[in-house]
Amino acid sequence: MAERMRVDKLLAHMGFGTRSEIKKAVKGGKVTVEGKVVKDSGFIVDPFLHTVAFDGERVVYRNFIYLMLNKPQGVISATEDGRERTVVDLLKAEDRLLQPFPVGRLDKDTVGLLLLTNDGQLAHELLSPRMHVDKTYEAWVLGNVGQADAEAFAQGVRLDDGYVTMPAELTVLEKRTAEGTSSDPVLHVEEKSSLSLIQLTIREGKFHQVKRMFESVGKRVLTLKRLAMGPLVLDEGLGLGQYRELTHEEVELLRGHRGKSKAE
Repeated sequence: MAERMRVDKLLAHMGFGTRSEIKKAVKGGKVTVEGKVVKDSGFIVDPFLHTVAFDGERVVYRNFIYLMLNKPQGVISATEDGRERTVVDLLKAEDRLLQPFPVGRLDKDTVGLLLLTNDGQLAHELLSPRMHVDKTYEAWVLGNVGQADAEAFAQGVRLDDGYVTMPAELTVLEKRTAEGTSSDPVLHVEEKSSLSLIQLTIREGKFHQVKRMFESVGKRVLTLKRLAMGPLVLDEGLGLGQYRELTHEEVELLRGHRGKSKAE
């Protein structure tokens, strides 16, 4: 579908300067459309059909942005905050132009996969309680997690507010005893304490849900990392605080997953 707009609006939208700066550049002959100089900042273009260049650089227009962030600890899942550093603060200026926002929330001390986008429709459908999008986490837990816990989670556990969770899949990956050294996943854990490395897949996103689920069976989450959301899997090549744009295939997987959930 054609999307016609003023050339100065297009350039401002894509971060080539303020409207006044762009107006001056247009008058100075720095903007071309289909190879021809235009000196009217109100010139109408279709950004998907016309080749627009600013000072020789082609302007590639897009409506939406989709980013995968490996969220670090100590950063909150919000677009702005008066006191705390937010996930949007981690983005480059050019990636903030399209005003992406986090899809859902990770606690301040939780790390791992966070999707940021300005595609409100996709975000709404991924977060809708009706969609039951899987979310997979890895965690170190204080306590000996066993088969009884897996069976309880598979049935659904009652949280501290009385809510009974949907069935969840719990797998124990590793068990060890804390040695009271810096190699432990969290400092200040008593020596000889039992530690369990687990993977948990839930289909809802209640407040502090993973932590509260383990509290319901008498255990405590020490570290928490999100590995996947629906078909989107954390790129382990991303260091903490790093991000990249989703590939076309990843975006299509998310859209297809959304459509599949609707049909179920």
